[in-house]
Amino acid sequence: MSAPSVTSVPAGIPEYAELHCVTHFSFQRGASHPHELIARAALLGYQALAITDECSVAGVVRAHLAVKALPAADLALRLIIGAEFRFPALPSQAALPADDLARRPARLVLLARNRNGYGNLCELISAARQRAPKGSYHLLADDLAHGVPDTTALFVPDPHVPLETSLAQARFIGERFAGACWIAVTRLVHGDDEAWLERLRLVSQWSGLPMVATGDVEFHVRSRKRLQDVLIAVRAHRSVADLGSASAPNAEQHLRSRVRLGHLYPPELLAATLEIAETCRFSLDELQYEYPDELVPVGHTPTSWLARRAYEGLAERYPQGIPDKVLALLAHELELIADMRYEPYFLTVADLVKFARDKGILRQGRGSAANSVVCYSLFITEVDPDRVTVLFERFLSKERNEPPDIDVDFEHQRREEVIQHIYEKYGRHRAALTATVISYRPRSTMRDVGKALGIDPQRIDLIARSHQWWDGKRMTAARMAEHGFDPDSLLVQHWVDLTNLLLGFPRHLSQHTGGFVIARDRLTRLVPVENAAMTGRTVIEWDKDDLDALRLLKVDVLALGMLTALRRALAMIGQRRGLPQPLTIPQIPDGDPATFAMIQRADTIGVFQIESRAQMSMLPRLRPANFYDLVIEVAIVRPGPIQGGMVHPYLR
Repeated sequence: MSAPSVTSVPAGIPEYAELHCVTHFSFQRGASHPHELIARAALLGYQALAITDECSVAGVVRAHLAVKALPAADLALRLIIGAEFRFPALPSQAALPADDLARRPARLVLLARNRNGYGNLCELISAARQRAPKGSYHLLADDLAHGVPDTTALFVPDPHVPLETSLAQARFIGERFAGACWIAVTRLVHGDDEAWLERLRLVSQWSGLPMVATGDVEFHVRSRKRLQDVLIAVRAHRSVADLGSASAPNAEQHLRSRVRLGHLYPPELLAATLEIAETCRFSLDELQYEYPDELVPVGHTPTSWLARRAYEGLAERYPQGIPDKVLALLAHELELIADMRYEPYFLTVADLVKFARDKGILRQGRGSAANSVVCYSLFITEVDPDRVTVLFERFLSKERNEPPDIDVDFEHQRREEVIQHIYEKYGRHRAALTATVISYRPRSTMRDVGKALGIDPQRIDLIARSHQWWDGKRMTAARMAEHGFDPDSLLVQHWVDLTNLLLGFPRHLSQHTGGFVIARDRLTRLVPVENAAMTGRTVIEWDKDDLDALRLLKVDVLALGMLTALRRALAMIGQRRGLPQPLTIPQIPDGDPATFAMIQRADTIGVFQIESRAQMSMLPRLRPANFYDLVIEVAIVRPGPIQGGMVHPYLR
């Protein structure tokens, strides 16, 4: 999302870099999208903006993309990557309850100065997350025994503890981050701001740590305070009216103008923000994905080993001799794969498929990977390139410059064997599932906002249940009026406005259905890894879109119940016929009249891919007569073409 052009700024307005800011990935706290924060900071003329979500870097990729989308002629806003942590309990102090919303305990903000600092930050987040249940973390004082090299620390004191406690915490951090630690001074226009500033000066003087201005930002504009109150109410399972001191007394935790900051902070504290920002030069562009190196035996390169496996696979596929057409296609594909350096990706997928073959687990690659002779030679797919015309550029194109995406389905009851094989072979420090961001949808948003506003649960349920997909995503006052609500009521207007604001916000991170990221070394130096809700699973903090944006590849290990049904059917047939081994799947002649007559009548209950109501509605109309016709029919009755208006399965 591009920012508006920055207008000229009068001389004398201080320069500023915001070093403490959270996004909505600090769940039920941050009230703005990363791109909104970036656009606002650019408009205000900030030199840099640090995204410091709580024990997380889940929002930094989207912030990184937003910075890249800024007009270069207007402003080159720099993104600083960091994270915020609740201050660990010192040996002489008791830990404060993590769910005490009425107070903010002392916090520690860490900013990555370079690639090594970013890797160290990710490992710290991973350690804190993995020793706690999903959705929480536990930072120990021992985690900071040697500091976090190549990071800058900002100590955010707790105003509710004795001065001696803040001083002990400042000295603790100062000893571990020697020369790279500052005391964060946040002025939020509370009644005791002057006394608070004087107290921080005492802590600074007695600890030897310098001070720097920060905003403790939680939303990009003042008006988002209403939405943040709703989020806090959802977290606290209360209504907004009952939040009390859990809600901030004002809306000052937004990105404020530099004129206002100049009135609130001493000049030297604002200048210190630029000094710190200048040392934080890490960019996500520096991340480079490295494949596991054990896939290639000694004496081979990835290029030579992939070529050897591909030609050996084709020799097994075509025992009577490899057709010239297939050989030519293979040579073309291998050349393009080598040019784009994706050989290790194909070898990684082939290794999983080989494991499944050796264990007798049915598997099948699908999607655009079927347009690949290489995938056929590695037994990833079963589309014979000698029988059909394959277009490799539909799968992998140099012009599109997009990474390959191979989806492999395994028997759903045995997929766990493949997943555990990945963990056993590469180790949990090198492999983890990708995340899926679970976002607010219309019904869940209506319910949560309605509860936060104190609306009667039965009336909330009435509105939520009445909303259907054809109503669109947004809530309207007209829809409320249909159910007896007064559209002019201030409460109803709040419900409508806040629901529409909250739509699309992340609720939590879940695990992807089977997308794995496998690294050569420690994955936790690339992205933090945390526990999943399911025992024995670990998840990175980025989803598929984030990985695609950074060109980091994942391997999809998916589950398909139909493959389990096929295996059971083959085993049952083999047992009934007294055969020692299960049968193989017979090759049905393309265009078999009896088979396709049933398909044209939509007699397809239990037939994979064409048993849904939408597919069965289209079959009698399109009347596929061969396998290729069927491929086309399945391809157009999918969410993309339907939502794009290309076809509608229920309209003639």
